[in-house]
Amino acid sequence: MLTLKAERLYRVKREDLPKLQELLTECFREDPLYNKLIPDDEIREKLLPHLFHSDLLEYFKECEIYADSKELNSVIVISDESEVYSAIHYYMTELAATIRTDSFLILEDPSLKTLHNFIVGKEYLNSKWTDELHNDKRLHVIYLASRPSMQHHGLSGHLLNEVIEYADREGLMVSLETHNDKNLPFYQHHGFEVFEVIDDHFDLTQYCLIRKCKTGEECLGEQHIREKVV
Repeated sequence: MLTLKAERLYRVKREDLPKLQELLTECFREDPLYNKLIPDDEIREKLLPHLFHSDLLEYFKECEIYADSKELNSVIVISDESEVYSAIHYYMTELAATIRTDSFLILEDPSLKTLHNFIVGKEYLNSKWTDELHNDKRLHVIYLASRPSMQHHGLSGHLLNEVIEYADREGLMVSLETHNDKNLPFYQHHGFEVFEVIDDHFDLTQYCLIRKCKTGEECLGEQHIREKVV
């Protein structure tokens, strides 16, 4: 099981769910992905808390969630793809999550336009591109977010550095995606490279990024550079 060890990190608990739900809603309210999937501002404002709540119920079971502190000004959600899992359990979990999500979409937008967007844009949501990596020795970063008022304080970099150092110790690749090209320099600075670009719908580009495992002096050198800049 993925366990990060750092004095400044806080392992998010189930009782933190309301605060985490609020944080993700604030951070992704203007995210390009959700703006394209839910273009109506009023519907998006109502839907996002429900969607994140539904996702987080599963993430607390299947993933590891860390924050900068108990205040939850920044958070990272990581899935350890190297862990053995039951295929039946995985698909049943996915089915339950889909049913919950679709129910929220229909409830808040009876016109079914938002549901249609989620169906058409599922490639942006399911991280299926990682199948092309053919690498289960991998961590996948599902969310990395900092509260808008706390951005540019090095919080996201600190969280990501801890994940990278763990991955290098364990010989794991790290994968993630972003829908904002302004985030690319940040990830490239941390050793990520673009593996694939998805731009099939909504005039929306998804950058699929990977960071290969570093070892020995190469790893120590990159860590030193990151610590100086972040």
